[in-house]
Amino acid sequence: MRKFLTALIVIPLGLILVAFAVANRHFVTVSFDPFIADDPSLSITLPLFLLLILAAALGVVAGGSAVWFGQRRWRRAARRNDAEARIARAELADLRAQATAAKPASQRLPVPSGMGLYGPVGRDKQRATL
Repeated sequence: MRKFLTALIVIPLGLILVAFAVANRHFVTVSFDPFIADDPSLSITLPLFLLLILAAALGVVAGGSAVWFGQRRWRRAARRNDAEARIARAELADLRAQATAAKPASQRLPVPSGMGLYGPVGRDKQRATL
């Protein structure tokens, strides 16, 4: 099911991307020199679709980085809580081991031989055999 849903999303996006690339094949010059507009020293010439795809990819990377840096506080807290939970589990295991070692073998009182709660063993109050 997961592969089907992935294909349902990826195939149309791929077709849209190919159609976009075919429609925007002409070359553009991107200049990084704001002072000399006629003959810039820092410029690059590439197809328009490639420029737009690179700009979108750069935006995704920049946004992902901003979110990742913004969530560092919660990741740090999660690591700290995980370490505390491991320590607490180890302490609990030690305490349980100590408790089972200190526990007496039997908590029940022994039954007096030959006598039950209501008289001889095997009889109830009316002395009927059980």
